[in-house]
Amino acid sequence: MNRKLLFLAVALVVGVAGSNLVYAQSTKPVINPPPTAKDWANLAKLPDWSGVWNPKITDQDKQAKTNMPPWIPAANELIQFQLAEEKAGRPPPLFVNCLPEAMPSWMLITHNAMEILFTPGRVTMLGESDGNRLRRIYTDGRPHPEDPDPTFHGHSIGKWEGDTLVIDTVGILPQSLIAISEAAGVPNNGDMRVIERIHLVGKDELHDEIEVIAPKVLTKPWKTTRIFFRQRARKYDIVEGVCLEGYFAPGKDKQGNDIFVPIQHDVGGNRIPPQ
Repeated sequence: MNRKLLFLAVALVVGVAGSNLVYAQSTKPVINPPPTAKDWANLAKLPDWSGVWNPKITDQDKQAKTNMPPWIPAANELIQFQLAEEKAGRPPPLFVNCLPEAMPSWMLITHNAMEILFTPGRVTMLGESDGNRLRRIYTDGRPHPEDPDPTFHGHSIGKWEGDTLVIDTVGILPQSLIAISEAAGVPNNGDMRVIERIHLVGKDELHDEIEVIAPKVLTKPWKTTRIFFRQRARKYDIVEGVCLEGYFAPGKDKQGNDIFVPIQHDVGGNRIPPQ
């Protein structure tokens, strides 16, 4: 084949491939399309979840004793050891190095406030305490990715059934704990799925009915409910909380710049008094 014919052949192949590529791109749905005025108006039809929500910690503590997950023997052995250590005043440090509490522990044992935002195609949960408390729940009809990259909070899709938000979460890191307290929990070890049904009970009480499916550490799916109370007063708001910020104190460097100076701690995490 001479150079002219070769050039025409290559141009034809490239042209066809390019056309297919453009067609494929043009028919692929936009992941986050710009919201319309109708999309924003439809948000007004959803239940009112505004304000700041605080967990009912007394119920968390009660369920840790009355609604134990159906652990496999190895997981139960670890849980019983952790509970004994906690009772002896040596609570195991489960959440360390500023790693997120993650799913489902955030919803199970959080002691901090939460805010819920509605925007077109998405429900966003913002948690107090550290910058990693963030859940994005997609309500635009998209499916889960075929092979999601595991994250601490997983990939969540939701749909409204009346006034109840039904959430399906997959793709959670295997290291993420199923915790029943801040000192007792085991890694899910992979293949975990979390299904939630969140709805109002009364005017200022929100229930999260949770089902945890974790075949590597549970003998069967575990169901539990967590309760949150609304604070409507303007004095209640989500504030910034940064993990390990208490391990530093404001100071100055040699050039007079404002810096954070590490505070000395002992092996147990207690501050060492200045000499």
